[in-house]
Amino acid sequence: MAASQQESPVQPACRRCRHYFITHDPSRPYGCRAMGFKTRHNPALVVFSTSGLVCQLFREKTRAPGRDDQDTPSY
Repeated sequence: MAASQQESPVQPACRRCRHYFITHDPSRPYGCRAMGFKTRHNPALVVFSTSGLVCQLFREKTRAPGRDDQDTPSY
């Protein structure tokens, strides 16, 4: 594959990471506890754009026991 046609690396889904958080700061609404920063953009994209590496600190969130995978409540 030619260099100009290389695929971009798959970024981890920050919303599924245990280190991701919402800051409630309108100017920097997203954050990463593991790396200690807040940003206006997706933290994984910031890591990639500054280091050239895919985030190495991604850790999948654990789900609460007994919770099903559906996000919508059943009434």
